[in-house]
Formats: sequence, structure tokens, C-alpha cells
Amino acid sequence: MGLIVRDRIFINGEWVPSAGTEALEVTNSTTEEVMGTIPAGTAADVDAAVAAAKAAFPGWAATPAEERAKYCARIADGLAARMDEVATLVSQEVGMVKSLSKIIQAGLPYNSFNVIPQVVAEFPWEERSGNSLIVREPVGVVGAITPWNYPLHQIAAKVAYALAAGCTVVLKPSEIAPLNAFVLGDIIAEVGLPAGVFNLVSGTGAAVGEAIASHPDVDMVSFTGSTRAGKRVGELCMQRVAKVALELGGKSANVILPDADIPKAVRDGVGKAFLNSGQTCSALTRMVVPRERLAEVEQLAAQAADAMTPGDPFAEGSKLGPLVSQAQWDRVQGYINAGIDEGAKLVAGGTGKPDGLETGYFVKPTVLSEVTRGMRIAQEEIFGPVLSILPYDTEDEAVEIANDSDYGLAGGVWAGDQEHAVAVARRIRTGQVEVNGGAFNPNAPFGGYKQSGIGREYGRFGLEEFLEVKSLQL
Repeated sequence: MGLIVRDRIFINGEWVPSAGTEALEVTNSTTEEVMGTIPAGTAADVDAAVAAAKAAFPGWAATPAEERAKYCARIADGLAARMDEVATLVSQEVGMVKSLSKIIQAGLPYNSFNVIPQVVAEFPWEERSGNSLIVREPVGVVGAITPWNYPLHQIAAKVAYALAAGCTVVLKPSEIAPLNAFVLGDIIAEVGLPAGVFNLVSGTGAAVGEAIASHPDVDMVSFTGSTRAGKRVGELCMQRVAKVALELGGKSANVILPDADIPKAVRDGVGKAFLNSGQTCSALTRMVVPRERLAEVEQLAAQAADAMTPGDPFAEGSKLGPLVSQAQWDRVQGYINAGIDEGAKLVAGGTGKPDGLETGYFVKPTVLSEVTRGMRIAQEEIFGPVLSILPYDTEDEAVEIANDSDYGLAGGVWAGDQEHAVAVARRIRTGQVEVNGGAFNPNAPFGGYKQSGIGREYGRFGLEEFLEVKSLQL
């Protein structure tokens, strides 16, 4: 595949030139070569996109929800036809192994659009309470600012539900992994969504993100990314009292209780920590284990980590692709060094690149044990294939460790008895908890407690996020 040049942004139903003249380069995370370019959008582009979205809002909001859902279903069909293309692009941009990309990076966005007719049909748009008719109405123009790690999935989680709610959208995809978003723009153009309902302005957070978050005609911002950037978005929205939804960082704990199937729990836990090379906000990066089983867990975790063969995402046998960028690689190396310097025991992996993989942002799958609660690697989001093992002596201490975090996005509990596992899961203050390896449900509410964010995505809860509630007193 040659250089992919996307030299236009999508405003008011058309691909148009940016008001700016600069282009941003997109790097292939495996080859470290430039794979494409996109426009470096400007505040003027945001003004144009927001004006288009504002003008389109009354007509789109008045369109019956079933009709809006049909558009989403058509977009899903378009994504289904281009799944391999999307998976290939994201594997090149982000580094996820291609076989997983097809299921996750292409499959989940398809699901978000495809499930909309069902969500809309089941949703309680109106209800009675005493002498009041309670109605739900679209919030208005939505600014969607999305990250690079699950790029199209995070876009779809916002755009599909905002459109279904009757909102119009201005999207800023991550400039690090943006090419997949342009495929969605192509599909939306093909299905004939009314002009102005969806708009795409590529560019940096400093230029385009700030302009969206501070724009007086953007009624709501839905942001996914780092907690630091999320705080800035929230600050800009609060200055004009605009609604905001934030899905931010995580440092999720995986509590393994003494009566659990330890080998199964550890193998599963290493996989959950290293998914997408650890570039996952909900990754189970803290394994909390009984102290008397620590040596056994270390051995099992080392075996599981060593089996996660790093390599080209398109090569057979690769289990772990590269990180997204040099900056991310440097950051993760810093955390591995910090863990060792603070006294953690290196069980697998370590610093430097894996043998034979000098090109590409590859990291050795790393396990650090004897980690204590105060260490940086126990508190800060690393966003790489690095697992911290923290031992505990009592169940109460295990729960304390799990909750000893500024974050509260996800978690896991393993126990021999399901009811016991559920009881412990209820004590963990996070938005999601996997019980004995329970599968991710892309239609269940997703979002965090504490500094992991505000609001929920997916399913009925994802639709509610983009709605206002009005009481008509009769």
C-alpha cells in the first residue's frame, strides 16, 4: 500500500479543503515509516463544521428516531464491507495484531452502529410521572474528541449514539491514528446522511480539540483520552456550562482470591493486561494475589508473558504488536526502569527492544512482582505491556489495594465460588468488573468512577448520555 494522502476534511456533507495549509504525517508503528498524511485543521475549520452542525440540528432532531436508526444500520453495512481495510489500517497505525484487529478494531465499530435500531426501539423516549409527561430530547451539537488506541471503536461509540439521539456531530479523531476515521467519513458520504449532521475536522488537540471544547455553539463534548487532557476539556466546557462526558485513564486491579483456579486466572489476567500491547484504558494492569501463592503466580505469569511473542502485526505467530509511537515507547521504558529502581522484582521482560525487532516500537512483555501500593507502577497508567503483581494477606486488604487508585474504570475478580466473586466485585469502586473472566459486553454501560471519567457509553446508557430530560406539567 502506497502513501495514503487525505487532503480534505468533511464539512456539511462534502469533502472540502482545510482553511489551513499544513499536513500532519501518520507513522506506521511497525516500520517507523510515514504511511499517510491528513490536513492539520484549524479553528476556522471548526467554526465552519460547528455552523454546519448547528444548521442541520433542527431537521435531524425532528427526524423520527426509527429513521435515524436506519441511517446507522446503513453505516454498519458500509463498515461490514470494509472491515478488512479498517483492520489493516489500524494494525498499521496502532500496532494491534491483524487477527485481533478484525475482531476488535473493525468488529466493535460495526456493532455500535448495527445495534442502534434495537437500542432505539427499546428506549423509553417518554414516560408519565404523576401529572408530568417526561420526554427526552437531543442535547444539540456534539463535539467528539477521540483517542488513538481503539480509534474507530471510540469514534463509533460516540457518533452512532449521538446520531441516534438526534444530535449532530463534529468529530476530531486522534492525529496519531486518523486514517480509519476518513473511511467512516467516506461511508457516511455514501449513505447520504443529511448535510451537516456529521462533520470531521482532523488536526491536533491544541488547535482543533481546544476549538471544539471552547466553542459557544457546541452543546456537549464527549471526550476519550488521558485524564490530563480530559481535565482540560472539562475545564473549557465548565467555563460555558456545557455538558461533558469523559472516558479517561485506568489502573485496573485483577483480584485473584485463594480458592480461584490460579493457573487459569493468571493466564487470562496476563492476556487482559497485554491486550493491544497494553494500550488499553481498561487493561487489568495490577494483579492482586495471595502472598502465599506469589511464587506460583510469578512462574505462571512469566510463562504467559514469554508466550506473548512480539512481532510484525501481519506476520503469522505474532501475539504482540508494537506500541503506537516513539514517544509511547520512551514512556513505557521509563516506567519499567522506575519499577526496578523502586524495588520491584523483574519476573519477565525488561527494558530495551525484543531480540531481532530493532525497527518498530516494540516492547518486551514485562512482569514486575513484589510491587507495593506506593510505587509509580502501581498508581500511574503505563499504557504498555507491563504487568504489576501486588501480594496481599487478607481479602479486605485485597479490596483495599484494588480501590487504592485515583482511577476506577475496570477490574476483575477470580474466586472458586461465583457468589463470593460477585460479592467482592461489588466492593470494587469501578465502572466494570469481570467476574471469573466474564467476557466484555459491547452493549453494557462502560465508563468510570473517580478520575476515570464522567458518564457512560454503549447501549441504553450510551444513548441517554446525548439526551436532555424535559418535564411537561399537564
